[in-house]
Amino acid sequence: MANTKIDGKLYEYVKQDNIEEFNSRVQQRLAEKLVTPCGNTLLHVAVSYGSDNITSYLAGTFPSLITIQNSQEDTILHLAAREGKASDTIKSLVQSNPSLIMKKNTKANTPLHDAVIANNKEVAKLLVSRDPEVAYYNNNNGKSPLYLAVENGNKNGILDDLLNLRASFPIKSEDGDALPKGKSPVHAAIKQRNRDILEKIGNEKPELLRLTEEELGNSLHYASSIGFVEGVRFLLTKFLDGAYETNLEGNYPIHVACKSHSVVVKEFLDKFPYPKEFLNRKGQNILHVAAKYGNSCVVRFLLKQDQKLVAPLLNAIDEDGNTPLHLAAGYGRFTATFLLVRDNRVEHFIGNNRNWTPYEWAEDFSKIYEEEYKETLPLCCQRAEERKQFDSKNSTPAHEIKGKEVDSNKMDTKEASPKDEIRYMNLAMTLSILFVNARPKKSLFELFPVTILPMSRAREEARSMTGNLLVVAVLVAGVTFAGVIQLPQLRDNNNSSDREFNSTTYENLLYGYLFLDVGALSSSLAAALFLLLPSFHYPRFQISAVWFSGIMVCLAIYMMFGAFLFSVRIALIGSHGWLLTIIIAGVAVVFPSIIPLFGNPVRLQVLMHYIYYSLFLLFAYSRWWLPNKLSDLKKKHNL
Repeated sequence: MANTKIDGKLYEYVKQDNIEEFNSRVQQRLAEKLVTPCGNTLLHVAVSYGSDNITSYLAGTFPSLITIQNSQEDTILHLAAREGKASDTIKSLVQSNPSLIMKKNTKANTPLHDAVIANNKEVAKLLVSRDPEVAYYNNNNGKSPLYLAVENGNKNGILDDLLNLRASFPIKSEDGDALPKGKSPVHAAIKQRNRDILEKIGNEKPELLRLTEEELGNSLHYASSIGFVEGVRFLLTKFLDGAYETNLEGNYPIHVACKSHSVVVKEFLDKFPYPKEFLNRKGQNILHVAAKYGNSCVVRFLLKQDQKLVAPLLNAIDEDGNTPLHLAAGYGRFTATFLLVRDNRVEHFIGNNRNWTPYEWAEDFSKIYEEEYKETLPLCCQRAEERKQFDSKNSTPAHEIKGKEVDSNKMDTKEASPKDEIRYMNLAMTLSILFVNARPKKSLFELFPVTILPMSRAREEARSMTGNLLVVAVLVAGVTFAGVIQLPQLRDNNNSSDREFNSTTYENLLYGYLFLDVGALSSSLAAALFLLLPSFHYPRFQISAVWFSGIMVCLAIYMMFGAFLFSVRIALIGSHGWLLTIIIAGVAVVFPSIIPLFGNPVRLQVLMHYIYYSLFLLFAYSRWWLPNKLSDLKKKHNL
């Protein structure tokens, strides 16, 4: 017979635990078929409202109702855990039907899961007392009741009840059985940075400290990754063996700490004053990892340690032959690169397995970006494929070329791709730092070889430059024409003794202004007209026309700047602003000296390196250095 929906009055009698009215209305032959829209039987409803009289009646009269699950696969114990109490009737049902304790609903929650979620201490204590192992069952989210109790912050003391169990947690045995999968309650305590709960677990169930999550590693890995110093300190006293375990990336907890937290690294070094013995899967020590992830604070901290401790780390090489300086340079970590390259103990010219120095390795990355920017995906893909083949031969995946910073709550086991992770500006600053402090002993022409473009590429470049030059030439012509129409004027001066002298000076300066202004106008117009000549469309004249027009436009800009300086000097006639005059004179000397560099690509690249280096010192390094220096001074003052 099909199920029938419970009517409103019957539902109300169950809710009120009115056994007399309930018996008079319910038909015994239909009681097992009466359900709510979500599939709850009369027994489900009675249990959810704590109607003990009706619950006892239905369980005794219709025992088949005890094991029925609703549309969410909830048993009567699930509803008792969420909404009911541990009454005598519920206790009796649990004792007579122990299998109900292990039943799971569609979320894979047992009744104990729901009791912990609802903070129902009474029912939770009842259930765990009957079957302690249920505290370790995982739901669809990999969370056990014990994990949920930690996540809830031990509300109502439910965690205390779960930890005081007779059953021990099934930790990895000697015959090699794997740890149970799921989320570790220890990791939940670490995530909340709750040392009290962590200590409670360590004292009551120390075997839980050994649990490992696939993506997060063991408890020491995770505490190190989020910088939970107190947790790391406690775990090093209770779970010292965890410091010798590696995660999926092949890193020890001390390597994970080096990605982000120098204070945590100090805790490890206090316990293990021999960091050279900790090498990850790629043969990298802790300084390698700190440099690779750009953790400047850890790099600075390690460089300040005792010589005997840090000396073996400084120039150590990994499986690819890379030193810490190589990794900092290749990954564009400019502050870490600066700290390493400025340390006299660090070798600058060690070659890796490709015989590349740190400067050459960073330069190679820079070329890849330049090729991608200038041209094209095919060439870039070809270079990437070459790197992939090299990396596979040297036990380094291609996607490991550039690193990815560790997340605060999750340590990714996959590295970011090169294009996604490294910013070109960071790489440019890094390369400039190496150029100033650790460039190979070669001539500038060897460092910056000038390549001649093929004719097809040169023709395309000439076409693109034509429009740019034409726009600039017309703009310069317009500005200089306006300068002729509106000449600079001499300011009024009431002092008759200086008027004659000022007038003479004004005439001389005005002649110079007009010469330069008209010269700039003529040069820009000549460049524009030359670009518009019909003969320009002939291939043999194309490149030379662009070259000539470029020179004329540069000359026009040069002369326009000179005319501007003359107009400023005219404005200052009779003025006593000597400081402003000196500044203008300085600009007049510096600016013209820069312009010729644009005709020499080698000198221009050298200039750009020093500009980037200055920007790094002025903005990046000073912003990082000042807080650290103030912190050091504060510590010394407190001591």
